[in-house]
Amino acid sequence: MRRVVVSNIASVDGFYAASDGNPLVLNMDAAFDEYNRTRIEAADILLLGRKSFEGFSSYWPEIATAPDDPANQAVSEDNRRISRAFNSLPKTVVSDTFVVAADNAWRDTTTVIPGDELPGWIHACRQEGNGDILIFASRVLWNNLLDMRLVDEVHLMISPNALAEGIPIFTRSAAFTLLDSVRFDSSSNVLLRYEPNRG
Repeated sequence: MRRVVVSNIASVDGFYAASDGNPLVLNMDAAFDEYNRTRIEAADILLLGRKSFEGFSSYWPEIATAPDDPANQAVSEDNRRISRAFNSLPKTVVSDTFVVAADNAWRDTTTVIPGDELPGWIHACRQEGNGDILIFASRVLWNNLLDMRLVDEVHLMISPNALAEGIPIFTRSAAFTLLDSVRFDSSSNVLLRYEPNRG
């Protein structure tokens, strides 16, 4: 049975991005890339909000075949494997109005569903396989799913910086049970893996 897994990075004081929406203020280092690779390689389906889909589909498709550059983390082996997985996995975008452009590299692997169909879609997809239904970024989408008790795990990579202001990772109150915490060699990031409390 598939699980719905959220995987995001947040500042140590709980922000998803800077006030201008820029997430690159967070420590997206090699440990972050490696963990994202393990998550996407464990996934059967990617579930994304419109904005995240647009950003990812404008960046990731060409990473797999970009010229080698040992000094450029963006084209590391982990990121090439992430790109290949993104390119091949089925993707579902939640939007009432979005249409995937004809020239989008992911057009043939992407389905768009309206928001009111999402709970039924998740219920059906849970029964169809054993990999994860993975959500990267897409903060508004997965916070809504948390509220509907449709998230099985939340994986937060904690970046070792405090922003003091910005876009908060959570949009509403929630309670969790800690499943695991992981430290990484050569990184000050820490991974916290949680199960949402549904009581």
